[in-house]
Amino acid sequence: MRTTGSVPVSLAEIARIAGVGRAAVSNWRRRHDSFPIRIGGTDVSPQFSLAEVERWLRNNGKLDSIAGRELLWPRFEALGSRNDSGLAIAEAAHRMRAPRARISQAELTAEARRLTDEAAKLGRSEGARATFEFLLQRWLETHVRQLSTTPPPLAALMARIALGVRVGGHDEELTVLDPACGTGHLAAAAVQECGDRSLTLLACERDPALAALASARLAFVGDGHDVRTEIAAADALREDPFTGARADIVLCNPPFNERDWGYEELATDQRWAHGLPPRTEPELAWVQHVLAHLKPGGAGVVVLPPAVASRKAGRRIRGSLLRTGALRAVVALPPGSAQPHSVRLQLWVLRAASDDPGAVPPGQDALLVDATRFAGAGTREPGPHWESLQSFVLSALQALDRPDADLPDGAARVPLLDLLDDEVDVTPGRYTPAGTEPSGLELAAAWRDLETVLTGLARRARRLSELGFATGGPQTTVGVGDLVKAGAVSLRAGQQPLDGAAAPGSALVPLLTVADLVSDGTPSGSVAAGSAPVIAERGDVVVAGVVRAFRAWVHEGPPTALGPQLYALRVDPAKLDARFLAGCLSAPSNGRQAGTHASSSSRVDIRRLQVLQLPLGEQSAYARAFRDLGAFEALLAHAGGTGKGLVSDVADLLAAGGLDG
Repeated sequence: MRTTGSVPVSLAEIARIAGVGRAAVSNWRRRHDSFPIRIGGTDVSPQFSLAEVERWLRNNGKLDSIAGRELLWPRFEALGSRNDSGLAIAEAAHRMRAPRARISQAELTAEARRLTDEAAKLGRSEGARATFEFLLQRWLETHVRQLSTTPPPLAALMARIALGVRVGGHDEELTVLDPACGTGHLAAAAVQECGDRSLTLLACERDPALAALASARLAFVGDGHDVRTEIAAADALREDPFTGARADIVLCNPPFNERDWGYEELATDQRWAHGLPPRTEPELAWVQHVLAHLKPGGAGVVVLPPAVASRKAGRRIRGSLLRTGALRAVVALPPGSAQPHSVRLQLWVLRAASDDPGAVPPGQDALLVDATRFAGAGTREPGPHWESLQSFVLSALQALDRPDADLPDGAARVPLLDLLDDEVDVTPGRYTPAGTEPSGLELAAAWRDLETVLTGLARRARRLSELGFATGGPQTTVGVGDLVKAGAVSLRAGQQPLDGAAAPGSALVPLLTVADLVSDGTPSGSVAAGSAPVIAERGDVVVAGVVRAFRAWVHEGPPTALGPQLYALRVDPAKLDARFLAGCLSAPSNGRQAGTHASSSSRVDIRRLQVLQLPLGEQSAYARAFRDLGAFEALLAHAGGTGKGLVSDVADLLAAGGLDG
């Protein structure tokens, strides 16, 4: 494979190419004088020539079982902008499928065209779809702050909801539309969920690179299915390329909070059957766009931020959607279901009136479903329990057209008279019951969960009890300030995000603050990535520099903006183990000694925090012990929470005379 000597790669990228951990690459660099010299970057984050790295790895037998796609990605990344690399990946996919076809992306540079030819050749030898999916995933990970995608489990749920809600569910031919398709996650899910039916996929995306990637992805997804695809690169609101087209299903995850969505030029647009959306309500423009493209009886599912359900400016349109039966259900999702991960997003389930005389008339109520309780237990990387969430939501929506059907806890059928008040608030949490007595099956599952946790707790306790401790004097330590001077870590202080509204199309990232740590540790807000001065990446050590919330941990979640009094430390893996560092910093005595005052609101001077001075090889044992201690603490909290819940539930059942025999 041809390589380019000027393409830089980091230690992490070299590790991926060689299929090893980053620490192994640092060891190679330290032990082998022949390892390529640094061509850029910093001492903490050095960069090396891809060509020299490839040559060294091959000469030292490190590439025997590694696929060439790992060497391919850095060259795509080196093409420059997000659009250039995205269009090149889409072109590579096109050429994998049709080697002799003409170039479809005429604006590609000569270097990009050479690279797409090499990628196409590699794809044909190692698997075209796997190669494309690999490159696409790397591209999405690299530009995660600029892009918002629909996670596959959520996309599958939306497709299943639409298939279940639409009238005429057994049709053998379906038309599916996604008016803001991104890289095609929702359309791909529709293909998978529709099985053997014949599909016409219509999709629209205003970003040319995303549209090209969606076209490439759907070409692969459609293999083996009867699918016709048409993707337009256009702004669906301003220049709808499918005017007059009607679909059986419309799935949409539109951009949020855009003020420049076309309010002035679209004021008289015929799509606004329920009223002109206010300038501050672009999401209601997307809702009406979806309805305008539904066939009679067709169903639409839209991802929306929770404020759309209650903002005063949109109450007139919400009222019209309810009165006409267009808005059939609202599902509140747990945080982590999609970007922005800190927000409890909602699914609005829409249906166009059917022209079938025997069809069920629009109901006099709406189904509101609160699924927020299915959030994951972790606070570092919040995310729902997808299997339980999907099962619950689908079972609740089965009762949509069955007024006498029983609803699961967390779902409520609310009469329109109760909704059509001065607020027209359709937030599910306002109407769904807080909870009822647990069933016997639920209690049994909770007891089994507690038993499993206690078993794990005992195992961790035995392991920790076997740790031996030296009786000699204290070990030598070094302050974080000295580690920064030595280049072992870089230190960045979190700040208040910059003021101002997010630019149209800008990506949002979760915002973590000290107040969040004091509550449950989950980021409660989000900000535009460009307005966040400090963002913690996976593998960074995050420290809370205030006594009342003092802690340190290795960040494992998505990129997260840090607010004031939070700090991000990035280690040089050749000198420090991140988990060892986090463990040392998190010791309560460390925080007390580095605190500036005795009160709980005082600062912790991060540079004064102490770290054991140990060789890299000896740090791993401490890192494992710190990890076991952290796992023990998490299990202890889990056991406490589960136990308290069981005590409360069983006490209520006993007080109600619930004993059987």
